[in-house]
Amino acid sequence: MHLKNPADLVGRLELAGPESVLLVDSPGELVTLVARERSGGKTTRETSGDAIRSVKEKFDAVLVWREHRSGSRSIFERAVGRLEPGGALWIVTAMKKVRGPLTPAVHRLELSDLVKAFQKEGLAHDREVRVSAWNVAYRFVKREA
Repeated sequence: MHLKNPADLVGRLELAGPESVLLVDSPGELVTLVARERSGGKTTRETSGDAIRSVKEKFDAVLVWREHRSGSRSIFERAVGRLEPGGALWIVTAMKKVRGPLTPAVHRLELSDLVKAFQKEGLAHDREVRVSAWNVAYRFVKREA
């Protein structure tokens, strides 16, 4: 995995500031980078999508690395359940029209899939960050009333 501009990636994802961050299925390079950039006793927890149900606490930011549609619904529901009110949910997916990711393009998650999945939770897409040559992160936050 070759992260795009790793020196400022944590800043662009706004993961340095929150008191608590949960990383789900994230590659080791990103986990190491986030942990290194966060300081002052802030909580950074890593888990797999399969083990997220054992995580009981809530987090100010949750980042889920998920390229494949299969099984994503239950992981996303659990990720939303671990999000503090006012927190940010980041979903990293493989871009549709690139070659390189292991997941075939037809099985990749798209922004429209994510918008639909999080609409019922009251979360709206408000920005995106390019993470690598093949991956993009979409941020979802509670909609303003």
